[in-house]
Amino acid sequence: MTHLPTSRRTPRRGALLLAVSVAVLPVTSAAGCGAADATAAKVDPAKVAALAPVTDSPAAAVPAADDAGNVTETPAAPATPAASGTRGSKPAPTHTPASTNKSANKPGDRPATKSTGESKSTNKAKAASVDLSDPKKKEIAMELVSSAENSSLDWKAQYKYIEDIDDGRGYTAGIIGFCSGTGDMLELVELYAQRKPGNVLAPYLPALRKVDGTDSHKGLDPNFTKDWRKAAADPAFQQAQNDERDRVYFNPAVKQAKSDGLRALGQFIYYDAMVMHGPGNDPVSFGGIRKTAMRKAKTPAQGGDEVAYLNAFLDARKAAMKTEEAHSDTSRVDTAQRVFLKAGNLDLNPPLKWKVYGDSYSINS
Repeated sequence: MTHLPTSRRTPRRGALLLAVSVAVLPVTSAAGCGAADATAAKVDPAKVAALAPVTDSPAAAVPAADDAGNVTETPAAPATPAASGTRGSKPAPTHTPASTNKSANKPGDRPATKSTGESKSTNKAKAASVDLSDPKKKEIAMELVSSAENSSLDWKAQYKYIEDIDDGRGYTAGIIGFCSGTGDMLELVELYAQRKPGNVLAPYLPALRKVDGTDSHKGLDPNFTKDWRKAAADPAFQQAQNDERDRVYFNPAVKQAKSDGLRALGQFIYYDAMVMHGPGNDPVSFGGIRKTAMRKAKTPAQGGDEVAYLNAFLDARKAAMKTEEAHSDTSRVDTAQRVFLKAGNLDLNPPLKWKVYGDSYSINS
């Protein structure tokens, strides 16, 4: 069975209210939820074929990149809440279990205990700055994503969230939108069972394995949602959600951004893209977006200008988002990330003011 591209999440506001028929593009992909799932996203093939974002800054000539976005000739790298937003979703699965194709871009092993974060980085061309894994910066990142995904800065209120939003991914739940149809919910519950055998969700593991790759609730209803909310009050389950978020999305995004010579804003831009689009390498996943941007501008690690490169990345991301009707509202880029970039706030320092879907948010300290 052909595996399809997988931009992960679909904001519920606006996009899901549009009854738009789009074709399913057959492209091999390892992107998606919970490591490297290969699940289907409904995208417009003509739009994917025409991906050629217009940059907001002059393009720089860069060496050719491979399929993973890696460049063979690279110079030495420089070392509250407001109103409404949207809950995200993920790519509609094929009926091949997502867990059968997770090796290609598998992030690091699960942490046995709470993540400790990464150390501060320095850019040889700039003064040392605090990176996104600093606790205060990471909190800002969580609130920024939550403003787009949950219509609130209170991301910790989402541990208990669960519903089927009729996007073909089964149940969507938790702080990062783990899905029963895309593998990452299964991996989360497996981790929780490993750390706390006999927990309230452990009996659902056989059913989660069977529905992986589908939108089915078979074996989960009628009590799974109630038991999920019960588990969400358990600090062990909350920590499992935190750790899976970090293992699959946050840590890989920050690591790649630091390797590319990006400061906190760039690290966040990578993280938000990985949350929505998944960590794969097809044209509409994180790796493909990065590869497109690197054709337009050099990363700081290649000797390029940081602002010019991030503008190229955001242009590439917008183009990828517009291939799927459900992602066509790009305000999380236009009136949030691009606002910080235009202000030159590369360290993502508060105060921060932005809008998502027309709603205003701020972080003052």
